Amino acid sequence: MSRRQAREMALQVLYAVEINKTETNEAFEYVTESFGTTAGAEEFARELVSGALDNQAVLDQIIRKLSRRWDFNRLALVDRNIIRLALFEMLYREDIPKAVSVNEAVDLAKVFGGDDSARFINGILGQVAENPEKYSEDQESEVRSQESE
Repeated sequence: MSRRQAREMALQVLYAVEINKTETNEAFEYVTESFGTTAGAEEFARELVSGALDNQAVLDQIIRKLSRRWDFNRLALVDRNIIRLALFEMLYREDIPKAVSVNEAVDLAKVFGGDDSARFINGILGQVAENPEKYSEDQESEVRSQESE
């Protein structure tokens, strides 16, 4: 199974966790049984899911900031999770080129998202790709200050 398939698995797990309020391990079990997997792909998918969930407050703050004309809660759940996965890769995984993260997210959007998802996701991620340090540092400090209030 390729990294692309692992990203699909991670997206399906995040979707299941959010929509069904399912535990992560339970969601992985369901996705693995339904679609099959290899150990390497599941390991990478687990890293992505864990990273996206552990950093969700920061990632969601970035999404809110960059999707000015869209209410965050009205964004399609699939789109939100595709963006979360890609942002996690772009901001926290130095081993993955940012262009790869953007392209993979756009490809996921073409398969799993709506008609305008790929364009919307490309626009959001393109802004971060231009200056990733700005978004990670700004949002982490903003989230920390909100949590301490």
